[in-house]
Amino acid sequence: MVVLAISSQPRTITNKEKRTMNTVLLIGRILFALMFVSGGINHFTKAEALTGYATFKKVPAPKFANLVSGLLLVASGLSIILGIYADLGALVVAILLIAMALKMHDFWAQADAQAKQTETINFFKNISMAGGALILFAVAATEGSDYGWALTESLWQFAK
Repeated sequence: MVVLAISSQPRTITNKEKRTMNTVLLIGRILFALMFVSGGINHFTKAEALTGYATFKKVPAPKFANLVSGLLLVASGLSIILGIYADLGALVVAILLIAMALKMHDFWAQADAQAKQTETINFFKNISMAGGALILFAVAATEGSDYGWALTESLWQFAK
């Protein structure tokens, strides 16, 4: 039984309300993680172009980095969608997004105004999605929390 305090009068959430919220949470996880699954697949289907871009951005071992990051994006995205150690998947996504924002979207190093604007947008898009991933990590890694239907429990249980 879950008690929800919306006002000064707490009330009990019904099973139907819990199922509804689990559905909403699952839809939210799917919508959030689709970006990473599709982006990761692009790392394989458009490997030549993305390796070229990584080379341009001076990424060490660009072909290998492209393939590894693609694999991590697909795996962590599916982890979030399916709820298979979603806390680990969310943490991997957050780390990848921060690393990619810093390396691939260096707006501070751009002289051209249009390139600077594009890199700024992409930098903050990645940083904001990393924030969302960290929120999901915190919820999933908190003992007793509920982040919707999942195939496994969380990998970590940091707090009660």
